[in-house]
Amino acid sequence: MRVLVIGAGGVGTAFAHIAARRGNFEKVVIADYDRARADKAAQSAADHFSGVKIDASDESSITELIRTEHCDAVLNAVDPRFVMPIYRAALAAGVTYVDMAMSLSHPHPEEPYAKTGVKLGDEQFELAPQWEERGMLALAGMGVEPGLSDVFARHAADNLFESIDELGVRDGANLVVDGYDFCPTFSIWTTIEECLNPPVIWEKGRGWFTTEPFSEPETFAFPAGIGPVECVNVEHEEVLLMPRWVDTNRVTFKYGLGDEFIGVLKSIHTLGLDSTTKVSVGGVEVSPRDVVAACLPDPAEIGHLMHGLTCAGTWVKGIGKGGSPREVYLYHVVDNEWCMSEYGSQAVVWQTAINPVVALELISSGAWKDVGLLGPEALPPGPFLELLNDSGAPWGLDERTPS
Repeated sequence: MRVLVIGAGGVGTAFAHIAARRGNFEKVVIADYDRARADKAAQSAADHFSGVKIDASDESSITELIRTEHCDAVLNAVDPRFVMPIYRAALAAGVTYVDMAMSLSHPHPEEPYAKTGVKLGDEQFELAPQWEERGMLALAGMGVEPGLSDVFARHAADNLFESIDELGVRDGANLVVDGYDFCPTFSIWTTIEECLNPPVIWEKGRGWFTTEPFSEPETFAFPAGIGPVECVNVEHEEVLLMPRWVDTNRVTFKYGLGDEFIGVLKSIHTLGLDSTTKVSVGGVEVSPRDVVAACLPDPAEIGHLMHGLTCAGTWVKGIGKGGSPREVYLYHVVDNEWCMSEYGSQAVVWQTAINPVVALELISSGAWKDVGLLGPEALPPGPFLELLNDSGAPWGLDERTPS
């Protein structure tokens, strides 16, 4: 398989480090607006990796690059504002498309904390019939969350439960970045987008609805020694994907952010620094959110300062195969020290990047074969979970007492 990876940040570089160790990729082209960064990611991987310059907003240039490099698939590893041009370019070029975040949402203009406006992925789903008509696959949300969390949901529905009451994605960590009071371990641009937008919840009979940011706090006990972490509602793709393919009564996503992190995000919002609308500063037009991102450390460069564990997973409640109430947490824990020593990538970006590597291997082998715009929960979970265990960081299942 020949793959074009657009984005040479933390996740794109981690993808290169992982893919270089596996024999399923004939050629990998790493494209970024910063050619030096693309070259660095490629050169740190293997000889059959190369770097090129690309503007991720330039749909025609992306289509031309796909054709010039004779790529079979495109992996979108940039932030979600660039989803649509890359998605349309892959469709025009006739190749498989994979992303880890879906097209952006826009809050309801009158009742943002009750009703949905434009939902995550809505723009992509508008073009879904074209992918199906052309017999092509677009795999959306194939990171860790969304991504592996959705695979867990499918696995639970197929193998563990007779009926599911709630699918609750829960993300928590005990990661610390030495020397920084505030240092996001993932793209601050994406973090602001998902944390400050109205969170979405899905319920059978009601559909999708919204609530206020950071609502419904709960303490969730994470495995592997991470322990209890307070989690709050955050906008995330799983809530928009899971109900389309998995029968359940409710879907939620909650993130363990912490009071201090939430406080900083609220301050950023109060000051208007979360805005993507450009303002004039000394005669230069700049986006406040881009300025915030530029003032913070690059998540790809802080791994040596990080220590601790990160955990992503899906909490499933319902009736088990034996007919009794059951509650499990399917999870994936990654130790930053292990990631840095094995791959030179920090835990959060590595945990995100391993999943599209596995997915592309399954697509290449034909183990995952379908058409249209699909979420990970639309495909067989068994082959994915088997391959994930070969990565050195296996997934786990925590049986819990039904509440």
